[in-house]
Amino acid sequence: MADITHAQMPHPPASAHGAGEGSGIPHPYHLVKPSPWPLLGAFAAGLFATGMVIYMHGGGWLLAALGFASILGVMFGWWRDVIKEAVREKAHTPVVKIGLRYGMALFIASEVMFFAAFFWAFYDAALYPKVFAENPQGVWPPPNITVLETFHLPLMMTLILLLSGVTVTWAHHAILEGRNKEASRALGLTVLLGVMFTFFQGWEYAHAAFGFTQGIYPSTFYMATGFHGFHVIIGTIFLAVCWFRTMKGHFTPQSHFGFEAAAWYWHFVDVVWLFLFVSIYWWGSLGAASGH
Repeated sequence: MADITHAQMPHPPASAHGAGEGSGIPHPYHLVKPSPWPLLGAFAAGLFATGMVIYMHGGGWLLAALGFASILGVMFGWWRDVIKEAVREKAHTPVVKIGLRYGMALFIASEVMFFAAFFWAFYDAALYPKVFAENPQGVWPPPNITVLETFHLPLMMTLILLLSGVTVTWAHHAILEGRNKEASRALGLTVLLGVMFTFFQGWEYAHAAFGFTQGIYPSTFYMATGFHGFHVIIGTIFLAVCWFRTMKGHFTPQSHFGFEAAAWYWHFVDVVWLFLFVSIYWWGSLGAASGH
């Protein structure tokens, strides 16, 4: 059989694959251009980690601050390039968007397992409390711990996050219907609610009756809720970027995965908080588990 060169092989029209009409691209996939951001991101993360280790061993904070600033710079540059690919170059074809969705779904799945470790630690300590000098009966919570009032500030924080889930869904439906001004208002409210949650969590930490190093209850409490708070901050930044993009008209009913990814992440943060509220703030403060 005679050889057929690549140029002689028949290709379906580019538009049939989702590539740009008349672009001459014979496939729907996005071949990313050479980028400095992965390498620079690795250096920035290494600089930040090294700076934090030095800081935790009594050194200065300047290297850690420089590493953190470098990470922010890489994030800004990398996101800017991705937005350019999506909005100007129209490189995110339907096939590419499927890959982006799989990537975001797998990322959220990894985050689920990340939090599973903290829930495991809390439930292990609560269901099988250790007997020690301050806890001779092996009860949970330990008797030297004054737990937070479940239905005071934690309940209000829960309502704030639930309301933010409503507003981000409102923004999604507005984008699907082409009402960008309404979507912008809804996203602005979502960002405001995220900032409010972070403020009240900081207030809660500042007025808690126990410190991080005062036993297993504070350690598991601050690790689980603290990492959730960090995710709220990241999600708020994510949504703030989408807010500015909405005001610039980047999202259309047909193309808005950047917003969808942010909304998925925010709903994940909401669900994790509901588990935290029920497990740590409510059940974990009842004294339901004992060492018997």
